Amino acid sequence: MNRHMNWGTKLVIGMLAFMTFIVALGVLMIRSKNDALVDNDYYEKGIRYNEDYDKKERVKKDQAEPLIQLRENTLLLGFKAPAQGTLKLIRSADKKLDRTLPLETREGNHFEVPLDHLARGLWKIQLEWKSAEKSYLYEKELVLR
Repeated sequence: MNRHMNWGTKLVIGMLAFMTFIVALGVLMIRSKNDALVDNDYYEKGIRYNEDYDKKERVKKDQAEPLIQLRENTLLLGFKAPAQGTLKLIRSADKKLDRTLPLETREGNHFEVPLDHLARGLWKIQLEWKSAEKSYLYEKELVLR
């Protein structure tokens, strides 16, 4: 038996399939508990934007960019002067893997971070520190292999 559909029937079937697809995506989006594109504290970050910008510019002005080296399973950070602050290791692929560590330089103005507990791949490091009564902020992406 040879059945043929006319163009109107094919058009209606195509539209119904497309509408079903759109509705299914909408339901999945509404049920999703997290939205990777929006930070929970976006308002606070917006307010602090100028302050963070000034800290980043101060790094350039004072030529205080830290020396970052990857050695074996260790991240070695070198500063021009003694520093105290925080080191954030941010994994864009999975927020649950993010880490925040206290930062205080040792003798020689160095700080070491063991990396054996971190997943391999792309990481963003965010250093926020105080040195000689000045605040600094520095960000860089690293690939751990």
